[in-house]
Amino acid sequence: MKCAAYQNQTPVLRVRNVVRSFDVRRGLRRKLNLTFNAVDGVSFDLWRGETLGIVGESGCGKSTLSQLIVKLLPITRGHISYKDKELSTLTKQDLAAFRRQVQLIFQDPYSSLNPRMPIGSIIGEPLRIHKLVPGGGVAQRVAQLLERVGLSGDYARRYPHELSGGQRQRVGIARALAVEPELIVCDEPVSALDVSIQAQIINLLMELQRDLELTYIFIAHDLSVVRHIADRVAVMYLGKIVELADGESVFSRPQHPYTQALLSAVPRTQPGEVKQRMVLEQDMPSAMDVPAGCRFRTRCPYAQGQCAEREPMLIGEAQQVACHYSDSAAKQYNPPDAEQQTGALRTALEERFSARSNADVDE
Repeated sequence: MKCAAYQNQTPVLRVRNVVRSFDVRRGLRRKLNLTFNAVDGVSFDLWRGETLGIVGESGCGKSTLSQLIVKLLPITRGHISYKDKELSTLTKQDLAAFRRQVQLIFQDPYSSLNPRMPIGSIIGEPLRIHKLVPGGGVAQRVAQLLERVGLSGDYARRYPHELSGGQRQRVGIARALAVEPELIVCDEPVSALDVSIQAQIINLLMELQRDLELTYIFIAHDLSVVRHIADRVAVMYLGKIVELADGESVFSRPQHPYTQALLSAVPRTQPGEVKQRMVLEQDMPSAMDVPAGCRFRTRCPYAQGQCAEREPMLIGEAQQVACHYSDSAAKQYNPPDAEQQTGALRTALEERFSARSNADVDE
C-alpha cells in the first residue's frame, strides 16, 4: 500500500514476508522441541519522512519485529531491505554504515544505559566508534546533543541512576541522534514514563523529526500516543499485520474486528458518556498454539465457518485488512461510537500533549 503523499518516492525500507521463529524445549529432560513464530509473514513499506505506528497487545510480535529491522535478531525467512540493500547480505563495512543510518530507542530507559558510565561517555561512545568527530570535539558535540534533547551540558558528568525516567529517555534519544541516523525505530519509548512526561518526549520526537527530516517506526500499545504521532498505523495480532492504513482511516473507520476492539477500550473522557464496548471474551492465544484459519476467530464476534478453514490475506488498496468478513464488521460497527472514540482520543491528547516539548522540568 502506498500513501498518496509518497507517490513519487522509493520506499526507504521494504519488509517482505518476514518470519522469526523461536525454539522452545520442554519436558523433564528438555527433549520436547517446539517452534513458534513470534513474527509470521509481515510485509510493509516505509517511506522517507513518515511515521509508521505499530500497535497491538503484548505478545503480538511488535518488539521482535523492531529487533529484526535493526538487525539485532536474524530473520528466519523473508527479506528486509534498507535503501534497496538486503540486510542479510550486508558486508562488515556495509553493516557499520547501516548501524549509523538506523538506530533504536529502547523501551526501558534505565536498563538500556550502562550504569557504570557517565552520560557524556554513553553519548560520546558512538561518536568515537564511528569516528564522527575528532577526539577533542567529542565533549562539545555531547553538550550540543544534550541541549538538543532539552538537557543542559552539565548532565554529561552525571550517571544514569542520578536521572529521572524522562531524563534517561532523553539521554537515549541523544545517543540515537549522535550518529545522525535517517531512520529511528522507537520501541515503546514512553510506556515506562509518567503520563505528563510522555507528552514531553512525544513532542520532542516530533520536533526532531521535523527539524532533522527523520523517519520513524513507532511501536506502542497506547492508541492516543499513536494517533498523535503516526501517519500510518499497522495493527498486529499474533505475529501478523491484520490492518494497515493511514491513521485517520484506522481510528475513524476501523474495518478489522480486532482494531474495533482496541478502539472500544479507549477510556471515557466525559462524565456520563455512553460507549459501545466490544468486549473480547478470551485472552489472546499462545503463539505456540495459534488457531487454524483466522488466528483471531476464537475471540471474534463475527467469526463464521470459513474463518476456521482459511486464513485471510491482507488485501485492499488505501486500507488493507485481513478479514473474511471485514465488510460486515464495518457495517455493524456503530459510526457514532467511532466518532465518540475519535473524540475521546483527541480530548485525551489535548490534556496530555499540551506541555512544551523541551520543558526542562524535574521529573
